[in-house]
Amino acid sequence: MATVILVRHGRTAANTAGILAGRAPGVGLDDVGRGQAERAAQRLAVVPLVGVVTSPLERCRRTAEAVVDRQRAAAPLAVDDGLTECDYGAWQGRALRELATEPLWTVVQQQPSAVTFPDGESMRAMQARAVAAVRGHDAAVEAEHGAGAVWAAVSHGDVIKAVLADALGMHLDVFQRIAVGPASLSVVRYGASRPEVVGMNLDDGDLSWLASAAPVGDAAVGGGAGHAADGERVGAAGTDTADGRPGDVAQPRS
Repeated sequence: MATVILVRHGRTAANTAGILAGRAPGVGLDDVGRGQAERAAQRLAVVPLVGVVTSPLERCRRTAEAVVDRQRAAAPLAVDDGLTECDYGAWQGRALRELATEPLWTVVQQQPSAVTFPDGESMRAMQARAVAAVRGHDAAVEAEHGAGAVWAAVSHGDVIKAVLADALGMHLDVFQRIAVGPASLSVVRYGASRPEVVGMNLDDGDLSWLASAAPVGDAAVGGGAGHAADGERVGAAGTDTADGRPGDVAQPRS
């Protein structure tokens, strides 16, 4: 399928104050967060995005708008509630240091699949609707633009961690091992056999190689050749093919 770049929103005052903002209205980017969003947008400017889909919450919308504004060609911006923050219910708006004294905090850390926030959403439900949203948009992007298309989804830390856990084949109970910083980028390609997690929590580095993203095929035995250098083409199985001919498919050896 196509390539999706998962973008976390930039930093907010709630992040620095240690407040669980959740879905509370009016939580925007702080000065640092606006700078982070702009730097993420600058990095993505070299990647021709066919579209950007965002959580409806302000901090994500502002981050998504920065990404769209930096694109050389128009990239349509859409909003999808499936990418919104987890509904933390009665936990919303409370200080993390206070929440850490609640019995449920230990469950959130050690067995999130068993967590339903008081008067809120379960973490299983959050993962299910976010994964469905990302995979649904990805399939639609491929159908309209082809398997080499790249698009971006702007969302929240726990939501992106849950999507990455699904792509990695990890149980939700170990998704806390994944780090997703403010305005970081994570890259996933969904193939017919399996997803391919290309990068996670990226906050630096050149992304121009994504402009010629390739569809997911069989995994390259031995790890493949990586991204092509300037003026070089790489075959589907990772074999260098500067003359443009397909590379041979690597075969396992006993």
